[in-house]
Amino acid sequence: MVKTASTMLPLGTEAPEFSLKNVDGQTVSLNDYQDSKGLLVIFMCNHCPFVVHLREALASFADEYMTKGLGVVGISSNDVSTHPDDSPEKMVEEAAAAGYHFAYLYDPTQEVAKAYKAACTPDFFLFDQEKKLVYRGQFDDSRPGNEKPISGADLRAACDAVLAGAPVTTDQKPSIGCNIKWQEGKEPEYFTGQPAV
Repeated sequence: MVKTASTMLPLGTEAPEFSLKNVDGQTVSLNDYQDSKGLLVIFMCNHCPFVVHLREALASFADEYMTKGLGVVGISSNDVSTHPDDSPEKMVEEAAAAGYHFAYLYDPTQEVAKAYKAACTPDFFLFDQEKKLVYRGQFDDSRPGNEKPISGADLRAACDAVLAGAPVTTDQKPSIGCNIKWQEGKEPEYFTGQPAV
């Protein structure tokens, strides 16, 4: 399991556009969240141990914050030719089994992941109501095997600030996870392939 860190996209970055197919067959785009109080974009997948570790907490976290007016969308960008467990068909099954009630989209060309400079799963990007990036970092300090409780503390604090119209602290720790499985020969320039230290 190679640990990869978030690229820590510059704060203030405007949310890149996306228009991708959801597990329910509908197309979902950035514009669908124009009336949200903020937007959380999560690059994730079915099989990654770091995502599986947070699976239950992520489902309940998203449910809680969607009721408060936050938009939440999950995007899987992994190459399914090498990782068939992350195929759109398997995503449908995983969304149902995990209780994901947010849009769970498939990024077949990996262009959306590249636009966000996503590097790992999970990789969290939180945008305010104006769709400006205010948080990119970890869910919390918990990792598979480190015995720390899953609280969502870091992301929760950021989401609470956005919903309250308050500034989000700039002291942010990068998310750590498995690297996105890039299509052969199409790794983005920002992806070094180096494990997180």
